[in-house]
Amino acid sequence: MGKRKRLMAERLKEAKKVTAVAKLNDVPTSPRKMRLVADTVRGVEVNHALDLLKFSKREASIRLEKLLRSAIANWEAKNQDKAKELDNGNVYVKTIMVDEGRTLKRIRPCPQGRAGRIRKRSNHVTVILDVKQPVENK
Repeated sequence: MGKRKRLMAERLKEAKKVTAVAKLNDVPTSPRKMRLVADTVRGVEVNHALDLLKFSKREASIRLEKLLRSAIANWEAKNQDKAKELDNGNVYVKTIMVDEGRTLKRIRPCPQGRAGRIRKRSNHVTVILDVKQPVENK
């Protein structure tokens, strides 16, 4: 392995040490409905994001709040020495991805002996937390 690749691999390792990931698979909500909730917390500080999800009326926010709490717990386990960062408000939702999961196909009877298709959609959600880098003034 070349020197350049080794440096990039070490840089990725260092980045993964401070980021925390949580995944939720096969959520029985359509991806579109989940994305509407996910868009409200993308890039937001975690304590503020928890408040947004707690007081949201959408059903998808309940599952997303639980997933965010899991991601926070993962971040705390990885960064025990940086516990102040969470209280200071430096930990934020870096990325949140909602991907399409499996679709269950069901049949509903329709007029004139036809059959109508019902698609019960699901999704996979991935949350990545990171720490804000301090801004340097020149």
